[in-house]
Amino acid sequence: MPPRVVVLDYGSGNLRSAQRAMERTGADVTVTSDPHAALDADGLVVPGVGAFSSCMASLKAAKGDRIIGRRIAGGRPVLGICVGMQVLFDTGVESTDPRTEEEEVTEGCGEWPGTVERLDAPVLPHMGWNTVRPPEDTQLFAGITPEDRFYFVHSYAVRRWEMAPLNPRIAPPRVTWADHGGPFVAAVENGPLWATQFHPEKSGDTGARILANWVATL
Repeated sequence: MPPRVVVLDYGSGNLRSAQRAMERTGADVTVTSDPHAALDADGLVVPGVGAFSSCMASLKAAKGDRIIGRRIAGGRPVLGICVGMQVLFDTGVESTDPRTEEEEVTEGCGEWPGTVERLDAPVLPHMGWNTVRPPEDTQLFAGITPEDRFYFVHSYAVRRWEMAPLNPRIAPPRVTWADHGGPFVAAVENGPLWATQFHPEKSGDTGARILANWVATL
């Protein structure tokens, strides 16, 4: 039986693109907002586009934050994509008016400590293809070369990894970095919770390999 994957429909994200990309891995894919299906699936994909605050509001309205929390507590795999990765952190800080430097602070899911903030780059958004620097023991980037590129489109990201080691006997999260005006977190592998800032579903054969690597763990 192929693994059952749910793409969570909470009103944000490239749902059909994610569905088609996941189906190419051989998974049995459903796009739904049904919490029971999302909890029971072998793997849950959480997409996301747009502003952190609106994405988080839609996620909470669909009880998606609770679904993610329950799956992680039970060791059930979750894959966040783009803003679907960002909302997994503690906080998102977004500019509301560049002229007055006013900012909106939004509470995230809190699965990882850290703040999603504006990239310090002369050109925003960061849109297009970029390379990444995965750690040596990565599973997500297995078979990927340093020259392989991934498709990004974002102005905000996590620029500092803030999770301290919890226990020397427990493997720390595997953090992958990329650069645009400075380093930022491009992907995380942490037990059952994995996420990418880039869009694997828009990254051609290289992105397809990333998704296949995730599905292979289900």
